[in-house]
Amino acid sequence: MKYISSISFLLSVLALFSCTAMKDQDTRMDTINPGTRTGNVDIVNGIMIPRPGATFEWRLDDLPDDFQTGVDIIDIDAFAATPQLVANLQAQGTKVIAYLSVGSFENFREDAGSFPSSVKGNKYEGFPDEKWIDVRKIDIVGPIMEARLDMIKAKGFDGIEPDNINGYQNNSGFDLTKKDAITFSRWLIREAHERGLSIGQKNAEELIPTLVNEFDWFLAEDAFVDEFYTQLTPYIDANKAVFLVEYTDRMRRTDFNNQVCPEARRLQYSSVLKDRDLTNTTFYCN
Repeated sequence: MKYISSISFLLSVLALFSCTAMKDQDTRMDTINPGTRTGNVDIVNGIMIPRPGATFEWRLDDLPDDFQTGVDIIDIDAFAATPQLVANLQAQGTKVIAYLSVGSFENFREDAGSFPSSVKGNKYEGFPDEKWIDVRKIDIVGPIMEARLDMIKAKGFDGIEPDNINGYQNNSGFDLTKKDAITFSRWLIREAHERGLSIGQKNAEELIPTLVNEFDWFLAEDAFVDEFYTQLTPYIDANKAVFLVEYTDRMRRTDFNNQVCPEARRLQYSSVLKDRDLTNTTFYCN
């Protein structure tokens, strides 16, 4: 009996240590409820269409070529990713999306020299290395984006996340309008689809009624905190995934679990809580 009791005591201590260590991992992927691949992705006319319920991860930090994941969809940086990383992720059964800023100039990108000063506007608030670009000048911006899409296709990606289409909402330095954003979005959609790439709408939720039948999925940031999440349901009605990302600098994990997750499940949104730098902090709904 003493031997059994000693073992029981030892197991209890180890369990306590394990629980404590788990609580200390709030800066890492949630190991209790990680994203689980559902296979909820269709291919329609050669284009990937993530369906409601598809699991999602978003990583813009440097990932090794042998990175392992367990989700349907992962969104990674278009420039930093290698073809080997993309192929490795796809071999795991994961579809791979390329993050690409289409509405801003980033001075650290390898093709930064391709942007003439005539399309560069005001600095992007909060991002000192970026400036808004004049998306109306597709004759100038278009060839740059086409080269980027060709790079993404060559690396083997399944789709793109076109960031910053909402310059019209910001102090861009140009007189941009919603109509300009719609025109540019439709050009991007056409160019992506011609290359067999899926393309999602990023934020700019007021454009949903116009573009829901043209984009392939939706990615929203801070939709619950900023209270626009109810506007995203047309994508679900169209049987297209809504990927919802809330951030740890504006929402606590308990609030995410208790407030966001029940409603997200009801609406069939795919929800995660992440750090704003989009590194390895990822919490899924319990």
